[in-house]
Amino acid sequence: MEYRRLGKTELQVSAVSYGAIKLPKISEEEAAACLNRALDLGINYIDTARGYGDSERKIGLAVSDRRDEFYLATKTPSRDYDGAMGDLDTSLSELQTSYVDVWQLHTVSNERTWQQVMGTGGALEAAREAQDQGMVRHVSITIHRSLDVMRKAINCGEFETIMLCYSPLDSENVAEILPLAREHDLGTIIMKALSGGQISYPKEARQPGLGGPDALVAGSLRWVLSDPNVDVVIPGMQAVHEVEENAALVEPFDPLSDAEREELVQRLAERGMSYRYRQQCLRCGYCQPCPEGVNVPEVFKAAQIVANYPDDLRYLGYEIYEGLEPQADACVGCGECLEKCPVGLDIPTLLEEAHELLSVRSQAV
Repeated sequence: MEYRRLGKTELQVSAVSYGAIKLPKISEEEAAACLNRALDLGINYIDTARGYGDSERKIGLAVSDRRDEFYLATKTPSRDYDGAMGDLDTSLSELQTSYVDVWQLHTVSNERTWQQVMGTGGALEAAREAQDQGMVRHVSITIHRSLDVMRKAINCGEFETIMLCYSPLDSENVAEILPLAREHDLGTIIMKALSGGQISYPKEARQPGLGGPDALVAGSLRWVLSDPNVDVVIPGMQAVHEVEENAALVEPFDPLSDAEREELVQRLAERGMSYRYRQQCLRCGYCQPCPEGVNVPEVFKAAQIVANYPDDLRYLGYEIYEGLEPQADACVGCGECLEKCPVGLDIPTLLEEAHELLSVRSQAV
């Protein structure tokens, strides 16, 4: 098992660790089997959240008697002191522990939320008090999409790790944010490495390759972990075979070669990842430059967020789109992009649909 230093926390964590977001989908018995198998294989970091259904309770029931074998992380969605302290009390009770190793302010993804958690009476005050009382060892943050908030979180000196999305289909933060986090010695925790489960073959038609029995899963996890600025990836797991297959990728870890990267891109293209029930943009940029100046990958990214993200995060897609100039309606249907797209997207039609979806700001929550 490969272990990596989680930034300034100094925790040595398994490169593939346990994302517990899917535990509410399985029984207590199944959860116990998965979690105990993970610990047996050397996975030593479990990530959950107050908002993940009964995930915390199942973790407490399954492995609280092995508490000295793993690091435990959970999150609070509350923005104020009282709400956050209440969340922590509940988390500790459900998890059957007196402390958590990493406590994260959850989904701080816009300026208003940032001001709430950082201000007087905000959730950060609760985190500091809990840390002083020994209920929390390390204070951290999770952020979706907002590069401005990510920069602030890294530069302010208040946090020890940052969690963000990164996958072969979603890598816009990598060029700037991950190196910046490394420069400030924040641990980097990667969520959505499989794009919320989209990156995989159907169970009945899995194709082996790239180091695993599901080439898309294995290739994507290796893609993320091959980045030198990534410390740990936390795929959601809900079956023992998933635990075993994911753990095997870092026993030991073998970075993707250039040829394997090309193979993964081709497999993703052939799989035709769903985009509003159709094929999804790989954001490879092959369609660029557009003669009319349309940033096709950014348009499709914004549309995917609005179409697929939870209600309270859809505004992120609208904000991306409102910052684009020109927007998708500048497309004149010249078709120059059609021959370049490795997935074979009908880009002009999808741009028209995306503009219709994204120009209705009133749908944002």
